[in-house]
Amino acid sequence: MKIAVISDIHGNFQALDSVLEDMRKNHAEQVFCLGDLAMAGPQPRLIIDLISKKSDWVVIQGNTDKMIADFSPEIMENVKKSFPIMANALADDVYFIEDEMKQYLKNLPAQKEVEVEGVKVLLVHGSPRRNNEDILPDLPIKKVEEMIEGTNADVIFCGHTHIPCGYQTSRKQTIVNVGSVGRPFTEDPKACYVLAEFQDGGFSIEHRFVDYDREMAASILRSRDFEGSDKLAQMLISPSSRHL
Repeated sequence: MKIAVISDIHGNFQALDSVLEDMRKNHAEQVFCLGDLAMAGPQPRLIIDLISKKSDWVVIQGNTDKMIADFSPEIMENVKKSFPIMANALADDVYFIEDEMKQYLKNLPAQKEVEVEGVKVLLVHGSPRRNNEDILPDLPIKKVEEMIEGTNADVIFCGHTHIPCGYQTSRKQTIVNVGSVGRPFTEDPKACYVLAEFQDGGFSIEHRFVDYDREMAASILRSRDFEGSDKLAQMLISPSSRHL
């Protein structure tokens, strides 16, 4: 069974649309989505509307989905301290996203366990411990093992960092960061996702990189016209290594 695993779309319809086409060409039979659907992107409402109608997808909540759903002055101040432009985007998102869409984000599960072809799979956004914990490339394997302690999944899919990577622990657990569809933090600005194939208790993993109309996405984001939207738009063309 082929399953596409996506994360961190961040309101980028052009990127998601190209990824969906790549999934179709590669005969993906199911989609797992690891959250961060909307915040700070060109078309957040369009993405929430599209994904909320995908009743056959398995979707979990990302940390920014929770920020939008549970928005408060305290959340706003906390984001502003570290990421002032993202705070501006968050305020704009919260203003324009309808209440029923916020409720959809609020109701998403934080994690999900599934079994595919005899393989135990755990879906998380950041790590099994926290939805905003970073599983990055080049971490000491002991650190990764601490993050997943107490889990018994054969494979753990995560996102959050916008940087694809993978690990195998001493207990033969596989951890795969699937990267970001809508806002990669890599030198390659293409949308990134994972195509996983499961069969007879085993699995294979492929990170796929898909080109899309970044100029169009950047133009739409720029037109939102909140303070800093031009800088976020430019990051779609020339990715940064961090949020602003």
